[in-house]
Parts: sequence; structure tokens; C-alpha cells
Amino acid sequence: SENRTGCVLSSSSEFPEGFFTPQETKDGGIVIYFIIILYMFLAVSIVCDDYFLPSLEIISECLGLSQDVAGATFMAAGSSAPELVTAFLGVFVTKGDIGISTILGSAIYNLLGISAACGLLSSVVSRLSCWPLFRDCLAYTISAAAVLAMISDNKVYWYESASLLLIYSCYILVLCFDIKINQYLMKKFSPCCTCFTRAMEENAEQQPLGGQQEESGPLIRKQSRTDSGILQDKLDYSQLSSSLHGLDEISEDHPSVFTMPEADVRRILWVLSLPIITLLYLTIPDCRRQFWRNWFMVTFLISAAWISAITYVLVWMITIAGETLGIPESVMGLTLLAAGTSVPDTVASVLVAQKGNGDMAMSNIVGSNVFDMLCLGIPWFIKTAFINTSGPIEVSSSGLTYTAISLICSVVFIFLAVHLNGWKIDKKLGAICLVLYLVFTVLSILYELGIIGNNPTRVCGD
Repeated sequence: SENRTGCVLSSSSEFPEGFFTPQETKDGGIVIYFIIILYMFLAVSIVCDDYFLPSLEIISECLGLSQDVAGATFMAAGSSAPELVTAFLGVFVTKGDIGISTILGSAIYNLLGISAACGLLSSVVSRLSCWPLFRDCLAYTISAAAVLAMISDNKVYWYESASLLLIYSCYILVLCFDIKINQYLMKKFSPCCTCFTRAMEENAEQQPLGGQQEESGPLIRKQSRTDSGILQDKLDYSQLSSSLHGLDEISEDHPSVFTMPEADVRRILWVLSLPIITLLYLTIPDCRRQFWRNWFMVTFLISAAWISAITYVLVWMITIAGETLGIPESVMGLTLLAAGTSVPDTVASVLVAQKGNGDMAMSNIVGSNVFDMLCLGIPWFIKTAFINTSGPIEVSSSGLTYTAISLICSVVFIFLAVHLNGWKIDKKLGAICLVLYLVFTVLSILYELGIIGNNPTRVCGD
């Protein structure tokens, strides 16, 4: 382990052996791995678009959630399922620090990389609200600081892991009273936050959100059980899903997933993805159809499980391909593996950003990181409080200072970038986030390789 020998285990040690020997992989087998990687990307997009997001929309409508709250809770939890599985594997199976390295290592990608993807890949300019982004950034900063503080001594005690659960519980409590807190803050600070108020007004005019003008103050989103915040007040129930998927639930049932698209390129992708479409159709109830509509929670849970399984295979293939190409372990962890574990977050955020739901996209981006901190707390608490009560969990905290600075700076930069960009997601913001992500990644790689600083990371056996 890293604590005793000063080295870290190779990422491939956390996965089974590949389909080919190392020599066979170099002689052409790596092409098969790349095909599987591309197919897994396609599979994640199908799960998110056809099952995960539709179930999320119905959950939001039934619970009366605004789009930012839905993005920070159910959407974040579902798309972050791979990180939760990874954390449990790290604590109970591999007995290593894979959970910490995966979650903290992908935090900057989640914030800057996914924001860049939402801005650059979306043709729609999405307006943002001040409060949801500030709320989620503050919660993430607090939870990240708590994790970094508790692993600074390389030990995690039961009361420290319980504090993570307490922080997340407080976060959920704030979300429960989100509308009232939002109203109070906007009324309190509207004189000095006119740009925020103007952004909210533009948001209500351009986005399909339920917005009403308060007589005594600035524009504030009002919420009811029939208005989830994703949907317009003017839309009736028959147009429930048009905000994200253009569905019409009552006039006619949703088309079957086996309906061939009209466009030639889509037809090719449809034929190639037919095996995964069939497998998902047989295992997940399609809640977009009237017959399965009341099964939306089952759809949500099974699609989250599929997302975890697909992401596992994706990261497994990326790890083998990276080692075959001779990419250093530290570079892999900060780039390909970080992006691989965050594929569900990326796909889900880009899909909703393309529909103009900026608050949901940003809340999913930051809320997923908050949930990731909880992903560390749950297995730690279970092991220290119920399984191994004799002592704390031993973890590694090498590079803690640089990690802390990077996380805090990335949160500050994303908030300032959105503010300076006029509280909207567009290609300009995407380009800024991409540049910041590349800068952070290069600095992180240089630090991990020991070019800057004096803490080079060495893979065991090298």
C-alpha cells in the first residue's frame, strides 16, 4: 500500500484481467478495447436519454421539485452511482484508497470539464439562477473541506465519517426549504444583486420554467405540486414531458424504442446499438409509456444500476488501453479515468443543457460532487461503526495540500466564470471552462510526476 512503501497500486490491479495477453493487445487487440469503449459511451447515452432522465422528470413532477433541486438530488445520486460502487469496493474489497483517488481525482473534471462540455456541445443558451449555484458550490466546499480535514492524519474515525452524513443531511434539509430560502435571500439582497435579479427574469422569460412575478419583490420561481420547475405552468399534463423529450403522453403513447429513426446517421447508430436497446428494453420498464408510467422509481433504480455496470466496463477498458499505450498512471487517473467515471454526469448534464435547463445541468454537476463526498462517508461509517469498531480506517493523504487548493480554486473559478459570463451557459463559458480544466490538469500532472513539488507518485512494481 502507499502508506508503507511510498507507492500506489496500478489501476489495473482493481480490475480483472483483459481479454487478451499484453502482447496480443499490442498486436491489435487494443482496437477491440477501443470499440468497446465507444460502444459503452453509446450505451450510457441510451440509458440516460431513454430511461434515466424520463424517470427523473416524473419523480420531479410527483414531488414538486424545481429543476435545480432535482438535479442536485435524484439526478446527482443516479449519475454518481458508479462513484458509490467504487467507494464501497475501495473500503470493503480492495482495502485501498481507490475511492478517495477516484472521487477527489475526478472532482475538477466534474466542475470544469462537464461545464465545458455543456457550453460547447449545446446549441441552446441556458440562463442560470444565482441561488442554486451558490447553494451547491457552498455545500461542496464545506463537504470537500471536511473530507480533506479528516484524512489529513491518514485515519478516519466513526465520528468523522458520521460528520459527512450530517453535512449531507443538512444539505438535503436546505433543499427541502429551497423556495423559501430563495425568496428570503432575493428580497434581502436584491438592492445589491440587480444582475442576479435580471438574470432570473431573463431565465423565466426564455426557459420553460414556472416563473411568476411577486408583487412585493423581484422575480422568484414559485412552485406547486403540479409544477416541478422543469415544466411551464401553462402546460397541461398531456404536455408533461415536452420540456426534455418532446413527448405527448395522452394524445398518443410514446413510440417504441424499436422504431427506426428517419435520418441516415441516426439509422446507422440505431442499428449498431440495437443489441443494447434490446437488452435495456427487456430489463428496464419504459416509464414514458402509459403502461409502465407508475413504475418510474423502478426505472430510476434499474437505470442507475445499468449506468454503474456500463461505467465499470468503460473504466476497465480505458485502464487496459492506457497501460498498453504506455500512458503514465498519474496521467491516466487525472484524465481518462476521471472522465470515464464521470461519463453519466457528462451525458446527463449535456442532454438537459441542450434542452435549455441550465439550472438542472449545473446543479447536477456540483451536486454530484456533493453526493460523491457522501459516497465516501457511507462505507467509512458502516465499517468503523458496525464492522471494525476497534480502530479507525487507514487511508493515504499524499498530495493533500495541492488537492485542497485545486478543489477550492475550481469551485471559485466556476462561480466567477458564470458570474462574469452573465449567468448563462453558452459556448463562451464552455471555452473558458475548457481552458481552466486544461490548466488544472497540466499542473496536476506535473505535480504527480514530481516535476513541480517534491512528491512524485510511483506505481508499485515500477
